[in-house]
Amino acid sequence: MEWLIAPFEIGFVQRALWGGLLVSGVCALAGTWVVVRGMAFLGEAMAHGLLPGVAVAALVGGNPVVGAAFSAAAIAAGVTALGRGSRFAADTAIGLLFAGMLSLGVIIVSRSQSFAVDVTGMLFGDVLAIRDRDLVYLAVALGISLIVTVLGHRAFVALAFDSRTAHTLGLRPRWAHAVLLGLLTLAIVASFQVVGTLLVFGLLIAPPAAATYWSDRIPVIMGLAAVFGGFATVAGLLVSWHAGTAAGASIAAVAVGVFFVSALASRIRMRLSGTRMNPSALLLVLGLALPLAGCESAAEETRAEDKPHGYVEGAQETDSAQPRLVVVDPTGGIRTIDLLTEQIADGGRLPGATRIAGDDRYAYPSGPEGLRIVDGGGWTVDHGDHVHYYRAAVRDLGGLPRGEVVAVHSDSMSTVMITGPPTAPETVLLDRHAQESGTVTERGVLSGLAVPLAEHLIVVSTDGRGEIRDRDGPAATALTESCPRPQGTAVTRRGVVFGCADGAVVVAAAADGFTATKIPYPDAVPAAERATDFAHRKGSTTLVARAGERGVWVLDIVSRTWRLVETGPVAAANTAGESSALLVLTRDGVLHAHDLTTGAVTAHTRVLAEPLTGATLPVIEIDTARAYINDSSGHAVHEIDYRDNLRRARTFALDFAPEHMVETGR
Repeated sequence: MEWLIAPFEIGFVQRALWGGLLVSGVCALAGTWVVVRGMAFLGEAMAHGLLPGVAVAALVGGNPVVGAAFSAAAIAAGVTALGRGSRFAADTAIGLLFAGMLSLGVIIVSRSQSFAVDVTGMLFGDVLAIRDRDLVYLAVALGISLIVTVLGHRAFVALAFDSRTAHTLGLRPRWAHAVLLGLLTLAIVASFQVVGTLLVFGLLIAPPAAATYWSDRIPVIMGLAAVFGGFATVAGLLVSWHAGTAAGASIAAVAVGVFFVSALASRIRMRLSGTRMNPSALLLVLGLALPLAGCESAAEETRAEDKPHGYVEGAQETDSAQPRLVVVDPTGGIRTIDLLTEQIADGGRLPGATRIAGDDRYAYPSGPEGLRIVDGGGWTVDHGDHVHYYRAAVRDLGGLPRGEVVAVHSDSMSTVMITGPPTAPETVLLDRHAQESGTVTERGVLSGLAVPLAEHLIVVSTDGRGEIRDRDGPAATALTESCPRPQGTAVTRRGVVFGCADGAVVVAAAADGFTATKIPYPDAVPAAERATDFAHRKGSTTLVARAGERGVWVLDIVSRTWRLVETGPVAAANTAGESSALLVLTRDGVLHAHDLTTGAVTAHTRVLAEPLTGATLPVIEIDTARAYINDSSGHAVHEIDYRDNLRRARTFALDFAPEHMVETGR
């Protein structure tokens, strides 16, 4: 039963489960009347017509749920107004409003140059992102739906089967119709966060339609629909967890599957006996699956694997990465920008900071007066077959009396900070466990460059000799390749990279130890044009580095080749690797996209407010979806969609100059 219980031990999956169950109840109450009254087309139009309201709300910084409510209400009002005429049938008005609202939403999304919402999440939902306050809203929606359903039951029944009789009985069918539209609007708006605007219709219609095969009584249909919806939620989340599929789409697909299974079972039942299954028995059988979800024994709560490495007391586990930008202004103020919520938090101060480095969780601003360590508040724990994401408050862990930090690398045991001048670099070792607990503890200092790999340290000294050391012991094995005048390090999924005067050395872990591979430059390279400061997307095997005044070096670890893209002097460069583009920011403030293979320019756009004149240069931080460029003169950070012709997705306007920047939480 571990496969059934394990997913629901995670906090965000538990919230998704409760959210799905609450939405199932709301959809059961409203969807039953949609099915009984034949209002399916209206329900589909309202579900798909949410897009413009959500888009506008996101653009103005409002709540997407409020925007969705306005859109749904507009369609309902439009259908009511147009339906009073006799010139054409009601479905014509519904179709026109459906097409118009959907088109308007697509136009808004396509024309916006700073659209900050994940369109996939909008269309297909993000049930795994449900928060505690969302559960409160859903519970309120369910309570309102239940009250409206009970109080309006008699009027809704009369309206569904004979509106003239309803009028004769004084039940005010027009008011009943309006209230019913309001109930439908509430259900659609409540459901859209779980399954998105395109899949709401499945959760709204499929469970009640499946329930009609088992009973003719409205209350029983509603109860069965709620159970079917709850079953779809549990099964959909399990499918999503084990198969890696989209959670909202999986829930909707299971709901539709339940309908077809019900239809088939009903036909078989009628052929065999001609009788209906007792709905109470069906409720009992299907309901047995739901209590299993979320169960966890007291013993399981204390197991070590329930708190994987990287967990911090008080942290919240999430369904996705929590990327943040840590920036430093000219006065030494340190701040973090949450890329999901756009909130800015204080991270301490370091007067005289001249640069900043990061290791995907912590930021290390540094300068002549020392360095500080800032916990960005977002991190990822990769267990190989699955990944955990956490978020917590930003923390200033304190500082150390060290010089500029050139690079930082870390694993589960150590954090290594490379400091000092290129001619005499040193590596400071920190205790990673103590650091994650909020304490900065030095474990030692090594001469040369050191990078952790496979529970060892790969060390390259200033004379070019490399060796593999145990964490707490002497050197174990000498590297077979030398690295004269080492400068520049990087970690890829194929191994650790050291920049050398004659190229690069890649050290990788193998079954029988470690291997060292030299990737020489294609020709002799002057010292001023060497690759000494690598940039790349996390885990990527394609690295870039400035080549002095000539352009940018591209190092492909897989093909073991160097390529020089002659762009002239550049301020910053980076790439997502493999089939992506090479991003180059020139000193005139223009961002260029180059083909990695040919070096040809494929797109360009002005990013910086003013050309660069000082010695402090911006950076290009890049992840799987976006690139980020700090614009100190413009007091802004620009988010670039490098897969869409360098479209500027967002601009973070700041009241300070972001002079130095690094991304964490990836």
